[in-house]
Amino acid sequence: MAVIPFRRRQDPWSFEPTRSAATLSSRIVEEVTAALFEKRLAPGDFLGTEKDIAEQAGASRIVARDALRTLQALGVVEIKVGAGGGARVARGNPALFAEALAVQLTLAGVSVREMMDAQRAIETTAAELAAENATASDIARLRDSLAEHEATIGDDAAYTRTCMRFHLAVAEASHNRVLVAQLLSLQHVSWPTQNRTLTAPVARHILEVHRELVDVIEARDAAAARRLMDDHVRMIRARRVSEHETPTCC
Repeated sequence: MAVIPFRRRQDPWSFEPTRSAATLSSRIVEEVTAALFEKRLAPGDFLGTEKDIAEQAGASRIVARDALRTLQALGVVEIKVGAGGGARVARGNPALFAEALAVQLTLAGVSVREMMDAQRAIETTAAELAAENATASDIARLRDSLAEHEATIGDDAAYTRTCMRFHLAVAEASHNRVLVAQLLSLQHVSWPTQNRTLTAPVARHILEVHRELVDVIEARDAAAARRLMDDHVRMIRARRVSEHETPTCC
């Protein structure tokens, strides 16, 4: 298997002298990710074995191994051990990193207001694109979700889960994977497992809004889909902010 050269200059690896193994390991990671962003590497390209990469970098195998572990953790490469093994550029799956982003948002102390403002931006765009791009199977999935809403009214936890799946289905109907990954990450941190303000009338109202959303998406009315989702998420935002800013105990 040929090793794919990933270089910024004329030579495969053009490193400045480094003072430590950690620095050289970081430089290997930088070179590989830069080659990926610059389209000199593509999913499935073979980077080489640990030995190959160490030789290209002028580094020890320990340094190459450390760099490959970092690249693997970042989702940049997949590593196969044994005969015929080595590192290949991974096939991308943004959804796999939605939870990781959610963790970082939580650690950063992002507020409910910030998350809901971002969710509003994502979901209104997703609804607009869904009206433009949804397929027949997307519409069928959204209709199935409405039926789940009907069946779970009265079971607050189950109803809340069906609402989360509905909003994700709208994003997926946009056929924009960036929006889907962003919404998934926000759902990890902003979507409650138990909706404290959910009542039967509220559940019925949400069902009617969702039904209208499906209708305008199916009708290819992008402006109406965006407007309706914007109103809907602003309502959700108001309830979520109120839940987090109103004391529940004295």
